[in-house]
Amino acid sequence: MNNKKYKTLKQGIQSIMITVLCFISCSEQEYLHPDPTTYIPQEQTFDTPERVLALVNGLYRGMKDQQFYGGRYYIYCEVRGEEYINRTANLFTAFDSWNHTLNAGSNEVQNLWAAAYRTINLCNVFLQGLVDNADKVDPEAATAYAAEAKFVRAVSYFALVTLYARPYIENNGNAPGLPLRLLAETSSANNSLARSTVAEVYAQILKDLDEAETGLPLSYDTPMLNTTRAHRNTAIAFKTRVYLTMGNYSMVIQEAQKIVSANAPYRAETGVAHALQDDATIPFLSNNYTTTESIFSMPMTDLDSTTGQSSIGYNLNTSPGNSEYNLNPLGIIADTEWRENDQRRLFITGGATKYLKKYSKPSPFLDYIPVIRYAEVLLNYAEAAAHVEDLDKARDLLTYVRNRADASYQFPTSAINNVDALIQTILHERRIEFLGEGLRSNDLLRTLQTIPAKGTAPAVSPTEEAYIFPLPNSELLTNKDL
Repeated sequence: MNNKKYKTLKQGIQSIMITVLCFISCSEQEYLHPDPTTYIPQEQTFDTPERVLALVNGLYRGMKDQQFYGGRYYIYCEVRGEEYINRTANLFTAFDSWNHTLNAGSNEVQNLWAAAYRTINLCNVFLQGLVDNADKVDPEAATAYAAEAKFVRAVSYFALVTLYARPYIENNGNAPGLPLRLLAETSSANNSLARSTVAEVYAQILKDLDEAETGLPLSYDTPMLNTTRAHRNTAIAFKTRVYLTMGNYSMVIQEAQKIVSANAPYRAETGVAHALQDDATIPFLSNNYTTTESIFSMPMTDLDSTTGQSSIGYNLNTSPGNSEYNLNPLGIIADTEWRENDQRRLFITGGATKYLKKYSKPSPFLDYIPVIRYAEVLLNYAEAAAHVEDLDKARDLLTYVRNRADASYQFPTSAINNVDALIQTILHERRIEFLGEGLRSNDLLRTLQTIPAKGTAPAVSPTEEAYIFPLPNSELLTNKDL
């Protein structure tokens, strides 16, 4: 991991300091060098329910790092696709990702890897702490907290495996994947670890999500907590994304049916009552980020350290952002079947040059960032149903999502009358519905499509090295078994 050498040096320095301080009198230590009033010794971190909950919140905080789900991960996944034109060639705002010129030393490659594995290790350390302090934590609470940690770890590994490893469907997961770190690491002793296969990484992701589903509560006391902490339906929803990425369509359907009613209006009938909002703009432009449509989101607050260049709004919006990227005039916004009266057209701003304004708050850019919405569950289900030739169900789910935003729209018969056409129409709808939400890169890669050219950036075929992120130098230099 990136900071292991630093940790080892720091631990050595701390040992020296402790040795020196042993020669200082107790009274001098007490009065001249008191411990900070907020300092909590490691052995006491599980002593009270409040401290344990603070550790749980720290796991989500790790996810919300500006290099990860707090901003840059979404930017990379968005601009790799065909929907944006870069305006600045700024290396600090993902130009290399947009231009497919990443290398092992690129900041994007190294910083995302470090942030994701840092979050994973937070989960591992916390899970080990629950085991070591089983006598201090209420068993029911410990089960729920462990489930949250496993959910965060699974989501983190999914982000890594879909960017840094070959797509699952290419070889049924037999390609090299990632170092699968599941132990709590507090030194560099176990830094060397070979890569597990893609299939093994996905197996661990699903194991974590299955155990999370079992251990998580059905709901919390407030809409805010239901949106910002994992509950049972959060784990189920994310499993539909994972199984779809694997091409396991029967399991997508099985999971989706747990939280999608048999008939419209589609909704979750147990746990948090997830459903689409009547107005497609509400989850973004209404300042109400905690509706039942928003299954799981990153809540951005004044306490977060996301800088302008790391925020989605700064990169993709013209005001209050910096106009780093405008929408590609030849991209999805050029689709004439995406009609002007569709509510989702309200996410587009500008004159001759168009920008995305899903994230419209000014600096410090405190729009919540959606990790997964109910609309995705419905379209995941629709795509899986089309693959297993349940065309009626696929059409119903697809139409339900479209008609929420454009009530009178009818898909052309040629777009939905056979399996192949229907799948392509669903993928097309995803480009509209999830514009700006970080799903496009994975949709291209999981279906082994060529990443289209845009502006001066070339197309990238599945056979090219640039199709996925390279492994970072920071890991190559410190993990001799990689």
